[in-house]
Amino acid sequence: MRILQLTNKFPYPPRDGGAIATLNISKALARQGHGVTVLAMNTTKHFFNPMDLPEKLSEEILFHSVKIDNDISSFQALKSLVMNRSYNVQRFLSRAYTEKLRELLRNNGPFDVVQLEGIYLAPYISIIRENSNALISLRAHNIEHLIWERRARNEHTIFRRSYLTLLARQLRRFETEQLKNIDVLVPISPVDELGFRNLGFTGPVHMCPASFDEQEFCSTHQPPSHKNIFFLGALDWAPNLEGLRWFIREVWRKVIAYHPDLLLHIAGRNMPEEIKFLHAPNVNVLGEVEDAVHFMSLHNMMIVPLFSGSGMRVKIVEGMALGKVIITTPVGAEGIRAQNGTHFLVADDADSFAKAILRCLGDETLCRELSAQASRFAHAHFGNMATTAQLTAFYQKQRKS
Repeated sequence: MRILQLTNKFPYPPRDGGAIATLNISKALARQGHGVTVLAMNTTKHFFNPMDLPEKLSEEILFHSVKIDNDISSFQALKSLVMNRSYNVQRFLSRAYTEKLRELLRNNGPFDVVQLEGIYLAPYISIIRENSNALISLRAHNIEHLIWERRARNEHTIFRRSYLTLLARQLRRFETEQLKNIDVLVPISPVDELGFRNLGFTGPVHMCPASFDEQEFCSTHQPPSHKNIFFLGALDWAPNLEGLRWFIREVWRKVIAYHPDLLLHIAGRNMPEEIKFLHAPNVNVLGEVEDAVHFMSLHNMMIVPLFSGSGMRVKIVEGMALGKVIITTPVGAEGIRAQNGTHFLVADDADSFAKAILRCLGDETLCRELSAQASRFAHAHFGNMATTAQLTAFYQKQRKS
């Protein structure tokens, strides 16, 4: 098949969940013999010079990119508010991207499938319909409005809570409307599949979980000392920053009161100043790391404190594949279908999160069991090639029907 992927940011380097999920499926599709073209928005927020792509990757996948300015504008946000339009969506509307998409569909086609990597690509469906007979798939990394609803519930400031609630309401309306315009839906978790059904989608669905590249990830032995914990995540994604703030404020001191030699290593792209210059005891702030796999391999206990995300956490899947001991929240565990106490530990408040860490620190046998079970589970359910083969089989069936 010939597949065109549309993305709202350049999927390289793969240092955040969205980029990882997009690039992994691109690589797997190409390795299975499908023709893969990616049309990426190269945004001011996540700009990447395409000339810096690894040669091997450029040989496997045909990349096109369009520069767009999606920096937050107070004027445009206010304008969208007055016109009751989703500013989240408006930031990804681009005439240049529209023209490039039209050109690819007319001159580089025909494509069998156009895969939208998220709901923010939905405004371009009409261009696809006008210029192609391809099957239009929405690969939904999240239920986007749900993220904003959860952020609103967790916000303590009345003004910000009201504004986030409005954004969530506008985005919910947009998502609901756009579900009528796609041919097939590819959610990332069973929880999201149910959520989209509740929004009214009645068409064909194939659940395709976040996966890891088997060529890069394999289980590692735990480091000799388990006296270290790590956080890894893009800190320009609000739910990650919200969760990390909570962990440092509410959990960390409870833990180091019992283990004063314990270290927390924080890594992630686009780290804000408040984290870079964090004045918290026993915290090592690294910023963006060049090799995430190497970084994770150096440590054995991974924290994923999330309260307002949606979809599925790619970093948890990768951590499981590497045999990490993972402690997360119920929101972090959503969609993975692993068992609390067997594959990872789940805690829903500061006291239980701290107790889970302390439990692991005091029980090396538990850590070894969690590590082994997590690795087996990830390799059985989230290998990239197997999940992508199931997806393409679904596409082929839908094109014949």
